[in-house]
Amino acid sequence: MAKTDNPTSSSINGFLNLYKPAGITSMEAVRRVKRLAGPRQKVGHGGTIDPMARGVLPICFGQATRLMEYVVGGRKRYTMEVEMGVTTDTYDAEGEVVKSGDVTDLTREMVERVAQTFVGSIQQTPPMYSAVKVNGQRLYKLARAGIEVAREARPVEIFSINIVEWSLPKVVMEIESGPGVYMRSLAHDMGEVLGCGGHVSSLERSYCGGFEAAAAVTLETLEEAAADPGGLDRFLFPADWILRGLKSTTMDPAAEKILNNGQPVPLRAPLLDAGYLEEFRAYSTDGRFLAVVRFDRAASAWKPVKVFHLESPSPYAPPIPSI
Repeated sequence: MAKTDNPTSSSINGFLNLYKPAGITSMEAVRRVKRLAGPRQKVGHGGTIDPMARGVLPICFGQATRLMEYVVGGRKRYTMEVEMGVTTDTYDAEGEVVKSGDVTDLTREMVERVAQTFVGSIQQTPPMYSAVKVNGQRLYKLARAGIEVAREARPVEIFSINIVEWSLPKVVMEIESGPGVYMRSLAHDMGEVLGCGGHVSSLERSYCGGFEAAAAVTLETLEEAAADPGGLDRFLFPADWILRGLKSTTMDPAAEKILNNGQPVPLRAPLLDAGYLEEFRAYSTDGRFLAVVRFDRAASAWKPVKVFHLESPSPYAPPIPSI
């Protein structure tokens, strides 16, 4: 049975494309937004970035928090500046230098060649200074206590690495990746392969799960907007915005009632244009986003995955054909 949610009428539901500044944690950014939105609002974020990094941090409100996985699991794009020849314990500029290397003979071609060996499906070991848990303890807490433990490598995917600026010892790269990739580990590992070491000296996330940095809003802008009642609303994306890539279907009132109870909705006619267990967006006849449903071909039914209770019609609802 699908989960349902019954928020109060005062709840905010949707996504905010926040541009997180460098120097604060993702959770601190969420806390600041929550203070502006009101203490009763349910707020979360769609993908942590390092405190020293800046860039896109999608914020989820209300029922949209239940769609966070579609953001976290999406593609990411970063602009990463790496300082070659210096290795730090945190793999970034905030750490202590642990060794230095010679970059005199380092060429752009050498870095490009090594970078391409990290493109594709790779195994990556998380840095000690990370929130990953080992035996129930956060790695960064162990690292601060001077304890280093073995970490298991994890499968991640990097789609592309391109050098966009070359000015040794600094090299600026644009990276597109899947979820779970540590840019600090990437910079460190490349430096190790090159033999000179390296660390992240600057990092921006320019894209995350459909959200672009060019369209992101700053905390300062939100603070100004929050001075007016409903001032934050103009920066919100509807909850179903993140699902635009899915096909859509419309439920009549009888089907809507079944769906709201978390029960499968029988199809009234064969559905040919759908893959096995493909997910769809489901809407009411007046355009309200109702649910994420999965096409169950064997049962000839829509199986609810996540059911929502939103009051306003969505601009992404399919048009109702005229009779």
